Amino acid sequence: MDFRILGPLEVVADGRSLPLGGARQRALLARLLTRANEVVSSDVLIDALWGERPPQAPANALQYHVSQLRKALAPADVIATREPGYVIEVTPDALDLLRFERLVERAGSAAPEQAARLLRDALALWRGPPLADLAYEPFAQSEIARLEELQAAALELRIDADLALGRHARVVGELEALVRQYPLRERFRAQLMLALYRSGRQAEALEAYRQARRALIEELGIEPGPALRELEQAILRHDPALASAAPLASAAPLASAAPTTPVVPAPARALLVVASDDASLDDLLGVAEPLARQPPRELIIARLVASSDALGAANASLVDRRTALAERGVVARVAAYTAPKPPAEAVLLAADPRVDLLLVHAPPAILEADVLGDDLAAVLGGAPCDVAILLRGAGTRDGPVVTPFGGADHEWSAIELAAWLASALGTSLRLLGTEADAAAGRRDASRLLARASLVVQEVVGVASEPRLVAPGADGVAAGARDARLLVVGVSERWRSEGIGRVRLEAVRRASVPAVFVRRGPRPGGVAPSETMTRFTWTLASA
Repeated sequence: MDFRILGPLEVVADGRSLPLGGARQRALLARLLTRANEVVSSDVLIDALWGERPPQAPANALQYHVSQLRKALAPADVIATREPGYVIEVTPDALDLLRFERLVERAGSAAPEQAARLLRDALALWRGPPLADLAYEPFAQSEIARLEELQAAALELRIDADLALGRHARVVGELEALVRQYPLRERFRAQLMLALYRSGRQAEALEAYRQARRALIEELGIEPGPALRELEQAILRHDPALASAAPLASAAPLASAAPTTPVVPAPARALLVVASDDASLDDLLGVAEPLARQPPRELIIARLVASSDALGAANASLVDRRTALAERGVVARVAAYTAPKPPAEAVLLAADPRVDLLLVHAPPAILEADVLGDDLAAVLGGAPCDVAILLRGAGTRDGPVVTPFGGADHEWSAIELAAWLASALGTSLRLLGTEADAAAGRRDASRLLARASLVVQEVVGVASEPRLVAPGADGVAAGARDARLLVVGVSERWRSEGIGRVRLEAVRRASVPAVFVRRGPRPGGVAPSETMTRFTWTLASA
């Protein structure tokens, strides 16, 4: 049986496409396949099928649709019931997405000629827009965006391989089309400039830079990143390194530009910090600066002020911070400007595809009444990257980074951020899971915490301390009272639930600095640059 989501949803058995029933059954299968070999909680599935208007007995309704889907897929027995929901178990050869990821991974360590062939094979698996027949389903929007990002990243790697093989003139037309399709994606712009220059078209390469700069200023109000700026200067001075093809190295923004001395030494990824005053900016930088160090990322820092009277002081303050960050080895760009609608400006800045994480300060009312406020709701609803909301300054107190973990999708974003913070701060990571409940027939969460720890060690290199606690706010508070920072995932139902009563109550009782993390549709979050997908995709091999 062959499952396909890199195009319209399709299941093929014995050479024929299986009928999959109605829209809800197809949505259920799609949601399970996008997290293949991973347990998807019943809450997440109910939200995917019914959104904010579930039936009166949603658990029973979900069980019915699972039963119907199992019949449609018979005799294959691939859907298993597993706390706290369901999992579809497929081999890597049975799902086009897993085949795609395996080919891309192999290409990352291959010579350019083999890498180009592997990446072409991977991209040939796409049959059009991913999940095209479910494009209007609310749950599918973030998944489609994630899959499209994987496709674009693979295209970048394949073009890197072609450039390394000297196929400069051949890829110019393709890159011009990709720049029109992805006007804000700086790496395609840089590849086009390099291909034009190597084809003897220096003037057009410089014009491509001017067009890129114009697009970024008009759409986002920002200058091109260091990669494009340095490449323009290298073209102007006819840098000899530009003429030579380099081996493929997927972690470098312009790996094919220079074999030994990279033309673009600046980090390929970025973190965005948006603040309204100096005090909140200092708090945010307490989290952002460690993350920018390991692995290296550029910091983009924006001060959005209410009136032009405050502009001069805000800009001077940012320049001082940029200088101090540079002295500590952190690359930063800073900007201060008036913003009648700060949330819209923050979302525009976060649209830069290099940005992995947007950091903002929590409004005061969030702790007392779980009131997000219109501004924060607009940022959470509009930013394509992960969003971290800081409650209280992180400070410099000793202690572990702590995160409660129950295996839900939104908690993977939190564990991802918590693991990288623990690594960057040189402290330990503590994972909180629930104790066993004999009366309810529920085993403890130690197995789940162990699997998560294996993934974290593989990707980040940090060993975690599992700790079993009582369920609810009291248990989380007890496990986090000595924390340097508590990192908590925000449910995908934040529009109706807010941050969540239990989560906020745990933060109140623990009285520690906290970060709430909303998972964005853009993949990767703060994962290492060579990791194309989130930790959850690695879980199946743990």
